[in-house]
Amino acid sequence: MVTEGTIKRHNPIRVLRDNVVIYEGELESLRRFKDDVNEVRNGMECGIGVKNYNDVRVGDMIEVFEIIEIQRTIA
Repeated sequence: MVTEGTIKRHNPIRVLRDNVVIYEGELESLRRFKDDVNEVRNGMECGIGVKNYNDVRVGDMIEVFEIIEIQRTIA
């Protein structure tokens, strides 16, 4: 279940076990019921496939994040 924010298919992810990052990569699939979707919002259940990683265990957290580049300014 998505507990906070929105999962977007093309954003990078981290898999955390006991609050330690054990994998960084990307999603292979994101499904809502049987449909492939591009995003899933807070409070909804979904199915997630993690690319090149198959050791997800009960209790692991998958963190999806967005990298935003901000141009520097001279103050």
